[in-house]
Amino acid sequence: MQIIDKSRGEYKMVKTIGSSNDATEININILYNQGLDYIEHYQGQQTFDFSTRDFKQTIKQSIQKIYIDGIHLLLGKIYTEIGFNEVCDDLLKQLVLVRLSHPASKLRTTHYLQRYFSVYINEDRIYRYLDKIYTNHKETLQQISYNHTKKILGGIVNVVFYDVTTIYFQIDDEDEIRKRGFSKEGRHQNPQIVLGLLVGLEGYPLAYEIHEGNKFEGHTMLPVIDAFKAKYQLDKLIVIADSGLLSSSNVKELQDKGYEFILGARIKNESTAVKQKILSLKLDDKTSAIINKEDATRLIVGYTERRAKKDKHNRDRGLVKLEQKVKSGKMTKSSINNRGYNKYLKLEGEINITIDHEKFAQDAVWDGLKGYLTNTTLSRNQIISNYGQLWKIEKAFRVSKHDLKIRPIYHRLQKRIEAHITINFCGL
Repeated sequence: MQIIDKSRGEYKMVKTIGSSNDATEININILYNQGLDYIEHYQGQQTFDFSTRDFKQTIKQSIQKIYIDGIHLLLGKIYTEIGFNEVCDDLLKQLVLVRLSHPASKLRTTHYLQRYFSVYINEDRIYRYLDKIYTNHKETLQQISYNHTKKILGGIVNVVFYDVTTIYFQIDDEDEIRKRGFSKEGRHQNPQIVLGLLVGLEGYPLAYEIHEGNKFEGHTMLPVIDAFKAKYQLDKLIVIADSGLLSSSNVKELQDKGYEFILGARIKNESTAVKQKILSLKLDDKTSAIINKEDATRLIVGYTERRAKKDKHNRDRGLVKLEQKVKSGKMTKSSINNRGYNKYLKLEGEINITIDHEKFAQDAVWDGLKGYLTNTTLSRNQIISNYGQLWKIEKAFRVSKHDLKIRPIYHRLQKRIEAHITINFCGL
């Protein structure tokens, strides 16, 4: 009688229990039971006897004492360390921690709290509490977040990063805040809101604001930064934002209000004279140069071979797709231009569409070049390094949308939409 293990696909003899010349059923059963006993104990206890009355009673008593407490032990401690417990309301803590562990609608949140934590909260109470968050807690929670970020960064906040994203709603009708506009998610047919987020170094959250869905993102930056600077009485502030927020009016307003800034520059949109200077630089890998502009700003132009390879790859890939469309004969007016009133154009007659390979080749001279517009006195390397942290605010948006599942938002009233975003802000 032997014990054989085949757990990894091969037969392996674990132990020989014994042998007998007596083939009677009694001897065989003795050896067999010895083998079962060995199997049960050689790797520790493998089975439980659920049949006894004492065991059943013990399990019943134990189950009455078991509850999930992981998110409170771990995330609850962080929640307190940040300082959010200063808002002395246990419901806020429950909503923030559940948003981290089990993001869902407010109705499903009540079911989750009841099932796993034996916390019974009526859904209507949560909706009423959202009004309280908007009225009483929104500014306080942002203040706590600012204090925490300031502490993490050594007591100084003088560099801020600003960016916006859009959050769409699966509804048909617009209202005072949810309006159709340019969607970063390609959902132009859906009403949306614009969410502006301000973070410090390393991506620590500072403040946020929501705007109408049709508001140009460049017009959202100054109100948020002005309010932030005034609230915390900051003398000096360096604002860093990407090229999507670069406009002549924004640059002028930043300068007029005494802000220092580092903005992503659209170097292909510069004047002919500036573009000629850029292309005459002939930069090597990981080098940069400064071009002084007439409006007291500096244009920093950097070059990396890594970016050049990426730019070339993207252009080549775009060209292949374009060639396939031309070859298939399926090019339509939407492929050429489908903006504004052009949607009313009607293309008739024979139209010959070809690819301008000469223009494609001319674009190659811009591969690897990146521009930064600034009025700071920082060095070129400091400017490029600071701007390089802008990806962390993009990461914050990804965390909000994918991990915290900030949408779909099931609320209609603006104050409840803002309260929902406040809960996500705390979770972030």
